[in-house]
Amino acid sequence: MIEVQHLTKRYDRTTAISDVTFSVGAGEVLGFLGPNGAGKTTTMRAITGYLPATEGRITVGGFDVFDKPLEVRRQIGYLPENPPLYPEMTVSGYLRFVGKIKGVPRAELENEVVRVMEKVNVRDVEGRIVGRLSKGYRQRVGLAQALLNDPPVLILDEPTIGLDPKQIIEVRKLIKEWRGEHTVILSTHILPEVEQTCSQVVIINGGKIVAVDTPANLVHALKGGDRISVEVAGPIDDILSRLRVIPGVATATQLEGIDGRHRVQVEAGADGDLAPALARTIVEGGWSLYGLTPSTMSLEDVFLKLTTDDEEEASGPEAVEPEDEAIDETESSDA
Repeated sequence: MIEVQHLTKRYDRTTAISDVTFSVGAGEVLGFLGPNGAGKTTTMRAITGYLPATEGRITVGGFDVFDKPLEVRRQIGYLPENPPLYPEMTVSGYLRFVGKIKGVPRAELENEVVRVMEKVNVRDVEGRIVGRLSKGYRQRVGLAQALLNDPPVLILDEPTIGLDPKQIIEVRKLIKEWRGEHTVILSTHILPEVEQTCSQVVIINGGKIVAVDTPANLVHALKGGDRISVEVAGPIDDILSRLRVIPGVATATQLEGIDGRHRVQVEAGADGDLAPALARTIVEGGWSLYGLTPSTMSLEDVFLKLTTDDEEEASGPEAVEPEDEAIDETESSDA
């Protein structure tokens, strides 16, 4: 559905993104991850046609962004990090206005506005002035405008920013429901959000793609050997000596110890279940075993590993790109 090939964007002598290549299949939800300034927003703007690429090719639904920009925009519902709202309009009036721009037929416009308001739970404030809404409600109104006219592709830049925990759960649920119905690119700093909603992950750092895969495959590829936390009581020097000679054990290190009870971290040199051998060795040594706890690598561990190595060299400046003008977000209501 979306093909990004060798995408590069330069500003004078600064390269914001370089040779970015990935694809998203129809109905997939892709999580787009990277530290601030890594190139996420630049890439998403290029996909929507908002920002012209310096080099490379992007197609959406078979249409080239450069050759067929209007066709591409008809395919996409876009929520930028700062939602494009008109603060002097009412919620329903704003959505009608956007619906007309998006070409929603007049006979269907009212029903479509109601549909998207109900989808993101803003029906209760449809008559309120947008500028008087809380940040969370304004974010949901921005999400509603992206859904107007039921586009096959949704590009969502930090869709849950400013939402309270209950609203975040609701948006995550929505994104899960969209899988199979819409192709979604989701930019976020909330890693559990990606693990819960995305079928594929792209990690970008310093303007370059450093990983593309499913969350599970990324964790498996980078985790190395297993890590097990062992709680045991006994003479620590003897315990460490015996554990370190178990076949498959790479290291055994004491983390803490109080009154003869110790927590030891054991790392395997390769994949394999060390727990039975650890338990057997401790029992045979006559020591007291209180627990064996496997430690698995999380997507957060993967993200940090891929984006903090050589951090100084990889910190490409995306900040040279002018940001959208911020709308006055003075809160005058908690609605």
